[in-house]
Amino acid sequence: MDCMQQTEYNIRGTEKGHCRLKLVDFQAHENHISHETEGLSKKHLVVRRGKPFKVTLLFGSRPWIPYAERLVLEVRLGNMYERIPVQLSDKWSDPQGWSAKIYPGDIHSHSATIHICSPVLSSVSLYHLIVHIVTLQSTKSYLVGTFVLLCNPWLKDDPVYMPLDAQIQEYVKSDYGMVFMGTHLNISARSWLFGQYEPGVLEACLQLLQVSPNHLSDKNKDYSLRADPVYISRVICAMVNCNDDLGILEGKWQGSYKDGVKPTEWSGSADILHRWVSSKCSPVRYGQCWVFASVLCTVMRVLGIPSRVVTVFNAAHDGNGSVKIEEYYSSSGEKLNLSKDSIWNFHVWVECWMRRPDLGGEFDGWQVVDPTPQEKSAGVYCCGPCPVAAIQGHCLRTPYDCTFIYASVDADIVRMIVREGQVVGRKVDTESVGQLIYTKSVGSDRPDNLTHTYKSKKKEKPRDTLRSPGGREGLVMMSTSAEGLVMRSAQRGGDVSPSSLGETSPSLTVTINLDKVPSLGDSIIMSVTVKNQSSSPRVLMEHVNAQLKEYNTSPQKSFWKSQQKVHIQPDEVLKLRHTIPPSEYGSVLVGDDIVNVAVVIKDVKTEERVLDAQEFSISSPQITIEIEGGDSIQMKKEHTAHVSFINTFTKTLKGAVLTVEGSGLLQGKHEAKLVLLQPGDKIEKTVSITATSPGTKLLKATFSHSDSPSVDSRSFHKVSVVTK
Repeated sequence: MDCMQQTEYNIRGTEKGHCRLKLVDFQAHENHISHETEGLSKKHLVVRRGKPFKVTLLFGSRPWIPYAERLVLEVRLGNMYERIPVQLSDKWSDPQGWSAKIYPGDIHSHSATIHICSPVLSSVSLYHLIVHIVTLQSTKSYLVGTFVLLCNPWLKDDPVYMPLDAQIQEYVKSDYGMVFMGTHLNISARSWLFGQYEPGVLEACLQLLQVSPNHLSDKNKDYSLRADPVYISRVICAMVNCNDDLGILEGKWQGSYKDGVKPTEWSGSADILHRWVSSKCSPVRYGQCWVFASVLCTVMRVLGIPSRVVTVFNAAHDGNGSVKIEEYYSSSGEKLNLSKDSIWNFHVWVECWMRRPDLGGEFDGWQVVDPTPQEKSAGVYCCGPCPVAAIQGHCLRTPYDCTFIYASVDADIVRMIVREGQVVGRKVDTESVGQLIYTKSVGSDRPDNLTHTYKSKKKEKPRDTLRSPGGREGLVMMSTSAEGLVMRSAQRGGDVSPSSLGETSPSLTVTINLDKVPSLGDSIIMSVTVKNQSSSPRVLMEHVNAQLKEYNTSPQKSFWKSQQKVHIQPDEVLKLRHTIPPSEYGSVLVGDDIVNVAVVIKDVKTEERVLDAQEFSISSPQITIEIEGGDSIQMKKEHTAHVSFINTFTKTLKGAVLTVEGSGLLQGKHEAKLVLLQPGDKIEKTVSITATSPGTKLLKATFSHSDSPSVDSRSFHKVSVVTK
């Protein structure tokens, strides 16, 4: 690596008495340490813009004569180039342009060390370096090799400058992250390897830029714009999905995944990028939001732009810009799939750190960039960068895609009960959307709560006027407080007075809550609280419904229902308890599945109805992973890992399988199988692991059995690999 192979280029003039260039030492080891780029590539010198790096020229048998033989460097980017006269000086030139210096102490008879500095706003790319030796009579030119130029978050004048070194270590240099998933009531965390130091990853990131539609349509324009992290983030965001281009990942959210990899099986970005390169830029199957976001985070960190993966719990998908999400329920509490909009139990995107000179200083800092293909932005499936400050400040016309992202974290949910094609009640929930926003803490696996950075304490009206949704033909919607849902039958075609619509305060309220978040194998225990705020006793019908759902879609068919008649006295608060035993959900639910439960209370006489709903995820049983001697292991040395699972269920599990795998630690999958796993018994597997490269690795273990529709539990265990 240090001594690059040389080729002669554009030779002209006579060679008689001409100093010849023998080799160029790119000082890779020293430059990579100085530029914080160690491990990013074994093929290329990788340096950061605006900071000097040095190369040493080694001359042939005849010494170089500095004042008779001028040195001129040429850096090429496509068909654009810049010629840089090498100065014999100890003073630096204007940082806005390229410069090359040889300090007096760096000149020797057969060698010279040149300090090269790029402008702070240089384009991120792979450059070619040419050395010209110029005399009065002739010029001899050498194409000496390539180098990669990245953004420089350590440099104050770089738009991605980040002042705290601990944050740079976390958001640029760290190859390990956490993705938070599940529901706000039961948050699960999974490890992710960004893999920027894996062989070939930097080259894949550079190739991504080269095959973008922006580059293919106008190479020079694209090269010029690559100095801007706003532009880079937008291009990369579009290229992580494959909807418009030769992008990395194809998304899929339902159906069979047999012709690819199920999104939950991925644990790192390097494998995905390697597959994309080896398939000649064919999309890798399959991704979902956390996979898209994690791959984007990898690419941005490689390019030197500080980035972090962020999870929004109860994220709204608002396709029409109304900042309202409509949900429909049947009169028995079953959630219906009637709306184009939806609430995702969690959605994952990326925040990238940069200045926004196009907007002004108030919008500098973290920017939302979302590569999951949902809606088009300027005709392309990408989203952002959008300043987090603009979202918090309700500046909805701020580029890019602020209205859509604002709705994701602060939309209202309008829940309606539909009976015989008509809305018989309506409730507005202004609190649930975006009620928790998490990222990994600096230097820790604990979550860092970012909710306050997106949402002001008091919900304000957006500054910009938004398009309102049109009315619904044949539906009567009633305005009520967020605490209750007033519902009355509305006859088609007739005049409806305000009093008949129940526009007074609701006389019934209901809430549904879990006693605790259940683990797989536990009973699901719910409490329904009904309050009669009228002065009359009432006869009520209670309908409770439970449905399995995906995190980003409406629920499937109900797997459990209950209904009963109850009596309630004036001003009475009635508590009703319901239990769903494991025997009634065991064939439907597995670990980390999400359940929607809803209750509808109906006054038998007046037909007034109230509704409440709750969504939660089922906790997985735990898999234990232990490494003898601790989680820090030595490279190329064999270590032993013990993996086990205890059957905490009350029933015997048939066809139990415990699977262990780990890229860079294990070859293939290792399994332990038991025909029957009795309650309280353990299944275990001991494996020998050997790390082939330094950095962070993951051991992944899964447990499944024949009575379950899919994997019951999965676990990821972080392993730190050191060279000594």
